[in-house]
Amino acid sequence: MKARMTRRERLLATVAGEPTDRVAVALWRHFPGDDQRPADLAAATLTWQAQYDWDFIKVSPASSFCLVDWGIVTRFGGGDEGTREYINTVIHTPEDWERLPLLDPQAGALAAQLHCLELIRDGVGTEVPFIQTIFSPLAQARRLAGPDQLVVQMRQYPAAVHAGLETITRSTIAFVEACKAKGIAGIYYAIQWASYSVLSPAEYREFGEPYDRRILAAAADCWFNMLHLHGADVMFDLVAAYPGHALNWHDRETWPSLGVGAQRFPAAVSGGLEHWEDVLRGTPEQIRARVADAIAQTGGRRLIVSTGCVAPCNAPFSNLRAVRAAVEE
Repeated sequence: MKARMTRRERLLATVAGEPTDRVAVALWRHFPGDDQRPADLAAATLTWQAQYDWDFIKVSPASSFCLVDWGIVTRFGGGDEGTREYINTVIHTPEDWERLPLLDPQAGALAAQLHCLELIRDGVGTEVPFIQTIFSPLAQARRLAGPDQLVVQMRQYPAAVHAGLETITRSTIAFVEACKAKGIAGIYYAIQWASYSVLSPAEYREFGEPYDRRILAAAADCWFNMLHLHGADVMFDLVAAYPGHALNWHDRETWPSLGVGAQRFPAAVSGGLEHWEDVLRGTPEQIRARVADAIAQTGGRRLIVSTGCVAPCNAPFSNLRAVRAAVEE
């Protein structure tokens, strides 16, 4: 057994496939209501970390944080995940993509999120790595136009959509650069449309991959960047070729399994728990069995125990404690 490691040492060894004192673990969740104010989101995030002692903090603002300054309006209508409902869209014609302005990361909702990162940094110092959620340009475009309209415009007016994606990408890169100055260990890069049920591989390679790679290049000097593939029927091999230190996907709900994914991605894999059936509706015994299975699938190397998506807001405390305790057992 190795001597007790710091969180950074444990994560770096996990990414490199080296022995660790124990398997790394982290859960993340939304904080509805609190996520509308930077100080409240920081306080909720720090409380979550203090309660469960995760190996890193994934900072989870509302998914609209990067869209509010373009005019997107949301509301919280309840629900286990704590996500917000989108009330409007701001892209109605192809020309609207070309009129989309660049965002200043030092103004508006983006500046508020930077302040949240400052508060988290001040709360944890160098003890706990924290990473900022960044949504892919295509994921942002989906909300700006609405999913059905975006697909139509991608196919009918590709040049206009590319103009919009260029603006979104440049705005996002500027925000990533500003986040790095706040002490983040990396980014949690949320990819929502690399799915065979939504787009063809050729469409994603045209409208998704080039912009993804530019943002990941902007974060390349960070030491812990996590890729997140959202949903079912994901284009795993396409994203597994991206640069990143960890890859998280809904491994209990869609192909590939955690063990297969570990064979196809060269760094750490993150998962093993299903957020509904295990963390919300399961039992501590079920969670311990799932964690043991995840360790068996991977040999306990290059593994971060987590859910494939956010932990439900109303998950039983006993289940959350069981996730954390399982890696000590």
